Amino acid sequence: MASVTTSTGKPRIRRGGGPRRALRLRLCAGVLAFVVLAVVLVPLLVPLDRQAVDLAAKLQPPSAAHPFGTDEVGRDLLLRCVYGLRVSLLVGVVAALAATVLGTAVGALAGALGGWADRTVMRLVDLFSSVPHLLLGIFIVAVFRPGVWPVIVSVALTHWLSTARIVRAEVLSLRSRPYLDAALTGGASRWRVTVRHLLPAVLPQAGLAAVLMVPHAIWHESALSFLGLGLPAHEASLGIMANAARSSLLAGDWWPTLFPGLFLIVPTLAVAGLAGAWRERLNPRRRSELTL
Repeated sequence: MASVTTSTGKPRIRRGGGPRRALRLRLCAGVLAFVVLAVVLVPLLVPLDRQAVDLAAKLQPPSAAHPFGTDEVGRDLLLRCVYGLRVSLLVGVVAALAATVLGTAVGALAGALGGWADRTVMRLVDLFSSVPHLLLGIFIVAVFRPGVWPVIVSVALTHWLSTARIVRAEVLSLRSRPYLDAALTGGASRWRVTVRHLLPAVLPQAGLAAVLMVPHAIWHESALSFLGLGLPAHEASLGIMANAARSSLLAGDWWPTLFPGLFLIVPTLAVAGLAGAWRERLNPRRRSELTL
């Protein structure tokens, strides 16, 4: 993308790399569509129990019977990866939405009130930001029993801070608009101005923050599960599968590590690619840093 000057002397944005960008978008959309179909259809079409243990078939390489091979206790890796991806998507989407709602509410409130309320809220945001996300997430998960919902709560409570900052900055820039001054002068309350004018204006940025947060939340859940603090050890989780495959990798069995890793990396890259395109659309003067 480059900026050129027209005959009138005004800068005009020239979009470069159109075919490559369109191909990238189609590829990302196709990957996400395939992922959604896989997590919905594979458990219905493949007649295998995801928890079935068959020690006679342990660590079998990929074959027609087991396209992704089997793990250290003979379970089919294809179905385990699909169930693990379904859990990761559930955690990522729900946690991202919850964190976005919380961050949008806090950021809009701080920006709309201003003054001491804004300073107090932002100092609290800075305080929470000073603690590493993973360390704070471990502390939150350790309070509860292992399960999906404690992980969702942990991810949501550690990822709303950036959204709050973005929304607050947008609200502060919007407060200087003349139509908002006219509304306040005409007798509209701050609450009405915030709900009717400020929140709708920041929704695109909040939605982009939610999409960008999904890959981060997926990796956060996988990291907690890898450390043994997320889901129970018998559940299908990509982080648990990666942890269990370490000994197999040292023995030369590559498939228990490769396929869970691909199921974790490829969908997150696809989401990041679509989020980068959305960011370019919202701000065409700045190319997104999220490129495949």
